[in-house]
Amino acid sequence: EVQLVESGGGLVQPGGSLRLSCAASGFTLGGYDMSWVRQAPGKGPEWVSRINSGGDITYYADSVKGRFTISRDNTKNTLYLQMNSLKVEDTAVYYCATVLIAPPGKYWGQGTQVTISS
Repeated sequence: EVQLVESGGGLVQPGGSLRLSCAASGFTLGGYDMSWVRQAPGKGPEWVSRINSGGDITYYADSVKGRFTISRDNTKNTLYLQMNSLKVEDTAVYYCATVLIAPPGKYWGQGTQVTISS
């Protein structure tokens, strides 16, 4: 069974940092690109970042570029998102996501809440 389990969310003040993790099981993480997606209250999902299977190519939404860093440890089957200089507008539920070939389909985790507030 494919599972993606996010952790690391919490409440931090503006300007603070958080590191999110996504533990993958049921498939080989190293074979797939992985993404982080977030959803703020009352809004639709927003793509945040993507990393290729090898971990050497990354992409970021303009809204987080220069503040967030995506990374992965394929030996630990884990994806990360380091978030610095957090802003109130970063408040959202953050999900890791991927599209698999075997088993085929789009997979999301249950999400982790990130709240930025003073």
